[in-house]
Amino acid sequence: MKSILNNRPALKTEINKVAEVAGYLWQKGWAERNGGNITINITEYADDGIQAMPAISKVKPIGATLPYLKGCYFYCKGTQKRMRDLARDPMANGSVIRILEDCASYVIIADHPVNPTSELPSHLSVHNYLISKGVNYKASLHTHPIELVAMTHNQKFMAKDIASNLLWSMIPETKAFCPRGLGIVPYKLPSSVELAEATIKELNDYDVVMWEKHGVFAVDTDIMAAFDQVDVLNKSALIYIAAKNMGFEPEGMSQAQMKEMSEAFHLPK
Repeated sequence: MKSILNNRPALKTEINKVAEVAGYLWQKGWAERNGGNITINITEYADDGIQAMPAISKVKPIGATLPYLKGCYFYCKGTQKRMRDLARDPMANGSVIRILEDCASYVIIADHPVNPTSELPSHLSVHNYLISKGVNYKASLHTHPIELVAMTHNQKFMAKDIASNLLWSMIPETKAFCPRGLGIVPYKLPSSVELAEATIKELNDYDVVMWEKHGVFAVDTDIMAAFDQVDVLNKSALIYIAAKNMGFEPEGMSQAQMKEMSEAFHLPK
């Protein structure tokens, strides 16, 4: 079967990034069984050939009307598919979809009729929001980083910006590479409309949102950048936990030191 990636090197590069990140998620233990999801907006790569591709599925409802996604194209991890398998063969464990004119339904166009993640309405709602705000973010990532999830089992970390300031203070790179910090969403049913709405609200101020006792959701310009933000935050969580395991409360960088970092590297304050 001819792949949508054939003779489209730019699109193939983006899908290869998805496969690479999926492998990292599995290796880190952040993607047990079919845990986690990836959705990327690939509309910019939709040449005439892609636009002419016929549907290979029935018309499927999104579950929401998303006016900014009219005619857009997305690569989506498949439902019940494992990240370790996606890393090996992204087009057999995910699919490309086209959003239809009504902005409330889609069809699969490539490579196989792999149904997208059950969290598709949430992911697409986020992409609709990003486009509406004129944000050049194309990738969304949901994963289960062990140490960050562990922190959400302690309510002291669930207050606004408490976790952000703690994680920033563990190592300078965290402030540099995740300058907007970590938004917090109290526990809500996975895949629910309420979870999606709460996440979108937090994305006004943050690029990474932590879901209590569940995982994180990150957005960025591509999937590798979204992964990097989660990776640096979880490294800080590991440093904090390592210090606690050694029997002391880590001192952390002071507020003055973090302010100096922000000014030196022109980061958001």
